[in-house]
Amino acid sequence: MTDGVDIWEAAARFDRSIAAKDEAGAEQERKQVLAQFPLEDWPTLPLERYALGLNPSGPGMTYCRLMEFGTQCLGSIKGGSAAKHIMYRHNSGEWRLAAPLRGMEPQNAWERLRAEFLRALTATAVGDFAAVDDLEILRFGPALVTKTLATYYPEHFLPVYSAGHLRKFLALLGGTSGADSPTWRSNRQLLELVRSRPEFAGWTGNEVMTFLYQDFDPRPQTRTIWKIAPGERARLWEECRDGGFICVGWDELRDLGEYQTDTELKEALDANWPSGSGRSLTTARRLLAFRDLEAGDRVVANRGMDEVLATGTVTGGYRFDPERPEYRHVVPVDWDVSHAQKLSGPQHGWRSTFAKVDPTLFARLTAHRAADSVTQAAPSSAELAPEDVRAVLDALERKGQVILHGPPGTGKTRLALSAALFMAGRADVINAGPAQRWAAQAEMLGGEHVHLVTFHPSYGYEDFVEGFKPDLSSTAPGLTLALTDGVFHALCDRASAHPEQTYLLIIDEINRGDLPRIFGELITLLELDKRGLPLALSVSGRSFSVPPNIRIIGTMNTADRSISHLDAAVRRRFAFVSVGPDPDAVSGTIGPLDLAEFFESLNTRITRHLDADHQIGHAYLLRDGAPIATEDDLAAAFHHEVIPLLEDYCLGRADLLHRVLGSLVDADTGRTALMSPQDLAAALAAEFSGGEPGPDA
Repeated sequence: MTDGVDIWEAAARFDRSIAAKDEAGAEQERKQVLAQFPLEDWPTLPLERYALGLNPSGPGMTYCRLMEFGTQCLGSIKGGSAAKHIMYRHNSGEWRLAAPLRGMEPQNAWERLRAEFLRALTATAVGDFAAVDDLEILRFGPALVTKTLATYYPEHFLPVYSAGHLRKFLALLGGTSGADSPTWRSNRQLLELVRSRPEFAGWTGNEVMTFLYQDFDPRPQTRTIWKIAPGERARLWEECRDGGFICVGWDELRDLGEYQTDTELKEALDANWPSGSGRSLTTARRLLAFRDLEAGDRVVANRGMDEVLATGTVTGGYRFDPERPEYRHVVPVDWDVSHAQKLSGPQHGWRSTFAKVDPTLFARLTAHRAADSVTQAAPSSAELAPEDVRAVLDALERKGQVILHGPPGTGKTRLALSAALFMAGRADVINAGPAQRWAAQAEMLGGEHVHLVTFHPSYGYEDFVEGFKPDLSSTAPGLTLALTDGVFHALCDRASAHPEQTYLLIIDEINRGDLPRIFGELITLLELDKRGLPLALSVSGRSFSVPPNIRIIGTMNTADRSISHLDAAVRRRFAFVSVGPDPDAVSGTIGPLDLAEFFESLNTRITRHLDADHQIGHAYLLRDGAPIATEDDLAAAFHHEVIPLLEDYCLGRADLLHRVLGSLVDADTGRTALMSPQDLAAALAAEFSGGEPGPDA
């Protein structure tokens, strides 16, 4: 059973004919691979025919390019960087090699890699699958290797190549996969399970793959929805609409698949656009998210900040198209122009090429039809969790308790309460107006299932678990003490009485308390595999256990104390989710000042001269949940909130404060220059604006 669906019943209902088209395509693609790269050619296959970055025969002719981009019906291995191919030539000319090959000349490395491919193919031909497990280098390209074996020997493998997906499918069918099981072995295990079931009798591997992904897709059901501008003022929209794709610029970067990390891509952005604006890291992360879009992901095409041109569904993986004159980074999309509409007002963050779209907003967009007279409809689904909320829920599911950590003002407490609202069935108010959200939070915290507490230096075990406290109801003379349950003890009692419901404790400022003292012996019982185990409490000796339906969310300001300072036992029992500054939240302009650019540039300087834990959060530049919009609000936020915070961080060092704020601070005295609010916006723009970070909306 999975989410109430019986897999065997689902298999009996599955219409196998829907896989027929892909079945024919897969066979055609397999013949193409065998024709271009026959088995007998592998012993002498040259590096130039294998690796990405070397195309003497023209685009799309190397083995790696064909397997990743030219054989989608055989199963996808798209996504992530070119490191999946074990070795490739970067556009810088440098060879990128997997760990066992590093330090070797490319030709020597290829000969070793080719030898392992040959051993794997030879062993598979005679059914010696265990021999493939011993090939060390191939473990660095598990998806490519498994797809290779499945292409040459389809009778021995299924067209499923993701290790994570294979593990979930194995569990679905009642099997298990060892922690060190290579992808090809898990694939074989899944195939054996399939063949052992009468429900799959006569099914092809492609039919099994189609069924599993259609009815039991292991990919996250809630993924980020991206707004992507098709060129400045949507000048490329007609081309994107008619061609069925979305494209973005930054062509000088070449193939985004060649970048393994956001840091590496940021360096390339800085080299090509040395603006010093501080926005290159955010741009790098957005570009990698664009590269890793998957079939089924949703996107929005826009013009400006208040017009939707269409919504779309991604139909394939990213490709770099050098034949295009510009905007060469391309992702195929099936567009629905019936959702075109003018919005009631500008959307925060929509000035840039990329912006995240809240699921509730997307629900309203997709409820609209261009011919409708009503342009804003109620959300079609209140159960869509925003990406940040989903990250918290996933961590709670995996670990039972999570700490949200980040610099001050990044919305950690808000995120904790958003997760609580979602768990309470109030996803509809997560991004509602302040009054509606606050009312829902107050109602939730006034109930029985969610409790909010703030730790502080004097908070102790007796407040959290149990202790003897003055009995104010006693009529006896003198001071009378009574054993009193703490907030966690009381919440656990309620949870034990209602095991079918989830109970949540939110601990704000968790690192301000002495955690080993507060939790005491209960720190052991927090682990999910120890829930329900009885333990004698140290004060009363009463038997106590933490029920399985208890969850804990803590928030932690890293400017006060970093994660490394937490007790090791606490760190091991909590998952940690980073909550960083969000430039999209402060998108807007005040006179000549681009607020998001100022925000990112300031944080770049803070990170360089202090550290990332001391960045400022976006909340410092918000009023009632929206970006500040006037010169007076900017001056108030800058002088009364940002400057005092930075002065505290710099510990009275005028030179350090000057390095962060530049000409706005006297290098000798640390005194902030006084100026009118109107002049402040211009001064901040001059100090922190380094030019254009790249294409925009």
